[in-house]
Amino acid sequence: MMKSRSAKYNVANLEKFWGDKLLSDVTPANCRAYARTRSQSAARADLEKLQSAINHWHSERATLPAIPKVWKPPRNEPRDRWLTVSEAARLVKASKRAEHLKRFVLLGLYTGSRAGVLRTLEWSWIDLEAGTMRRRAPGASEVANKRTPPIRLPRKLKHFLRRWKAADGGQCKYVVHYNGQPILRDPWRSWKEACKAAGLVGVHPHVLRHTRATWMVQRGVPPWQAAGYLGMTVRVLEATYGHHSPDWQAEAADI
Repeated sequence: MMKSRSAKYNVANLEKFWGDKLLSDVTPANCRAYARTRSQSAARADLEKLQSAINHWHSERATLPAIPKVWKPPRNEPRDRWLTVSEAARLVKASKRAEHLKRFVLLGLYTGSRAGVLRTLEWSWIDLEAGTMRRRAPGASEVANKRTPPIRLPRKLKHFLRRWKAADGGQCKYVVHYNGQPILRDPWRSWKEACKAAGLVGVHPHVLRHTRATWMVQRGVPPWQAAGYLGMTVRVLEATYGHHSPDWQAEAADI
């Protein structure tokens, strides 16, 4: 379901530029022109979907005489911004002004889950007695590059979850909600207000995931455990966060 919504979003973006064009118009020049209308990461995601659509048509619908190679902007370098303990505390304090944001922030800091998971998290996915949390609905398919494994709930987070569940009184399907309604997009308005109050500049909601990953690596959590908890490969974890480890390059430095 998540994958389907994402694809529809990409297609809607592509249609505005490519809707009246032919397959022969899929050239590097036109791809670059399209990329200039979007951010680098957004343009790449859209153009990757365009390439997939062309490949799918060729393999499943009708053989094309030639398959154009869709030019795509390079991937962004991994963002390394993370919050110190004091910065995180300030953000949590500032987010208390908006209940939905407070839950979003605390869940992000404690589980390292992606924003999309936090916004769609349902109470039925959480087992407070067993101390576990699913990141997607039972039976839902998983996107290959955005794995959503179940996790063991941190002790402190279970305390918050019990309070929130009692406050909701069984009337809300979603853990993070606004007056009972699901949060369809990242809570930018309240996020920016909280960041301003906390003295944080240029911080994206994804910083919550970066922070959890960084804290785990800093505290020496084994890479396979940290990667499994976050839903990423050990290779990605080490490439992005490995330099935060207290043992990073220790042997090389001490020779």
